[in-house]
Amino acid sequence: QVQLVESGGGLVQNGGSLRLSCAASGSIFSIETMAWYRQAPGKQRELVAGITRSGSTNYADSVKGRFTISRDNARNTVHLQMNSLKPEDTAVYYCYANVRTIVAGPLKGWWGHGTQVTVSS
Repeated sequence: QVQLVESGGGLVQNGGSLRLSCAASGSIFSIETMAWYRQAPGKQRELVAGITRSGSTNYADSVKGRFTISRDNARNTVHLQMNSLKPEDTAVYYCYANVRTIVAGPLKGWWGHGTQVTVSS
């Protein structure tokens, strides 16, 4: 079993900043891709940003230049620095990790329970 625990969500004003963190624990041999997704009310869950174990990143067009994803492989953590927040960024943000639990074992995706981010206008 793998657990992902997010923290750092909250209420912020238009133009403000928040930093989300996610810590993975449990039966982990290695973590490949880690990512942040979000889901706004009435909308599908969407990828916000992802980062590979080697540090390659990708971002949704809507957050490029405002959000920065980073990770600490030694601590099995991933962070999302969110600047210049807009009301349309309001959503539940979910951490995702693609985990190998044993040497040469298969990769499996795991999700956190989510953290609410609300940007007021």
